[in-house]
Amino acid sequence: MNLSGALLTLGLFGLASAPLWFILDAFNVGICAVLIGLCLLLPWFVPEPFFLCLAMGPVAIYLLLFGAINLARRPFVVSGGRDLAALALAASGMVITGPMELFFPTVASMRLGAYVWVLMLALYVLAVILLVLSARPRLVIYNISTEELRPILSDLAGQLDPDARWAGDNLALPRLGVQLHLDSVAKMRNVALISSGPVQSHEGWRRLGQSLQTALAQLEVPRNHRAVGLLSAGMIILLFLILALSSDPQSIAQALVEMFWV
Repeated sequence: MNLSGALLTLGLFGLASAPLWFILDAFNVGICAVLIGLCLLLPWFVPEPFFLCLAMGPVAIYLLLFGAINLARRPFVVSGGRDLAALALAASGMVITGPMELFFPTVASMRLGAYVWVLMLALYVLAVILLVLSARPRLVIYNISTEELRPILSDLAGQLDPDARWAGDNLALPRLGVQLHLDSVAKMRNVALISSGPVQSHEGWRRLGQSLQTALAQLEVPRNHRAVGLLSAGMIILLFLILALSSDPQSIAQALVEMFWV
């Protein structure tokens, strides 16, 4: 093994074991096992650099952004629609190299050429928009625990609706037309406000989201060190993408021409 290979192996091992540097528990041991599996799996796809970059590039960016948000000192509020749209964007590369490539309309491509990809991508975008519009209202708050959020949400609910009332983890704001329940991922310190029941006021949810974002803007919380696993996964994928791009850039250009200009 040459020096560059040894440095690469050492760097990958450091990234895969990074979560254990901060918190040593069973959850992070499992994360490290997944990262090691990722390091062993991705080299098999390096000989296909174009498809590797197309499929995993958006995923790497999503993991890095998601990890950075969770590692910040302030909570981050996002609507369920935007959260779903970001996830769809991260999965777009895998959709292109997976279902779109598998069910590619060859006959249509003979007549339309590269425009067939425009139609297929437009269909995917429309499907995502339909999914976002048909989903029930939801708010996602990253980098905060339920115990930290609940008193803030209680004070805010009283200001927005004097008739607000709690029942366990369920909150009803009748004047706003909002009924919700709290759901959380305790390990990642993420909380979701999920609508309860089909009758909801989108304007009420919009006001609740804006007010919650304002209330949490000045709140400082401890850093979520479990986000290191997300950052490590994103950097591992990004490292393999750089290796794939630098190994054979001409094959990537050729694959791009063959795929989109059939």
